[in-house]
Amino acid sequence: MSCLLALTTLLTTLSARAAPAADSTAPAGRSITAFAAASLTDSLEELAANFGRSSGIVVRLSFAASSALARQIESGAPADVFFSADVDWMDYLQARKLIQAGSRHDLVGNRLVLIAPAASTLKLTIAPRFALAAALGSGRLATGDPDSVPVGRYARAALTTLGVWGAVETRLVRAENVRAALALVDRAEVPLGIVYQTDALIDKGVRIVDVFPDDSHPPIVYPIALGLDARSGAQDFIDFLRTPDAQAVFRKYGFTTLPH
Repeated sequence: MSCLLALTTLLTTLSARAAPAADSTAPAGRSITAFAAASLTDSLEELAANFGRSSGIVVRLSFAASSALARQIESGAPADVFFSADVDWMDYLQARKLIQAGSRHDLVGNRLVLIAPAASTLKLTIAPRFALAAALGSGRLATGDPDSVPVGRYARAALTTLGVWGAVETRLVRAENVRAALALVDRAEVPLGIVYQTDALIDKGVRIVDVFPDDSHPPIVYPIALGLDARSGAQDFIDFLRTPDAQAVFRKYGFTTLPH
């Protein structure tokens, strides 16, 4: 168990990094900071780099669970843009008047999947009262902490709807974010995990066992908004993410695009 906790902590630290996503020679003062859900890492790194090349604005990205990022903003962390993996944490900041409400848009969607290590031969069809607990054997199920992390909340909702939450509730590894849960499955530390489809698609160390029915959980929607004191260029970045070219990049990584 100490190995699991150590790995989760390591992944959380790495995923919460803030890194420049464009040419570091951009003019002084032409930079913004975007706080974004960990599941957006690969797509947003590519898009921020594209935006930087076209605009000369460096986008510094900080990735973690939406819950952790929202609480950092609440504590005064300067974020020009907040890109959440669910509406609840955006609502949380909006209720506290910590975002510019008029700038808020639902940008992309996702799907929830059950994954196993790539070498696993386990087969399981997701359906009401499916044999999830039996499939775990003596192992545990990795997902985000359902008390705070969006992917864990979606997982709990889906498993509750399907009538199996009670059988696995005490067997969870409550990861700090979705990428930490993904890593546990990738390393075969656990036999199964619940993550977003986009995360499963970028990791060759896992395979999708099955996809959860869309009606088993609330819609997975990623809203984006400006921070209260957003700097010049932040709105340009949000506008860029809504363009057809940017939406095509999101789709490449497995996100669904939403009408604007």
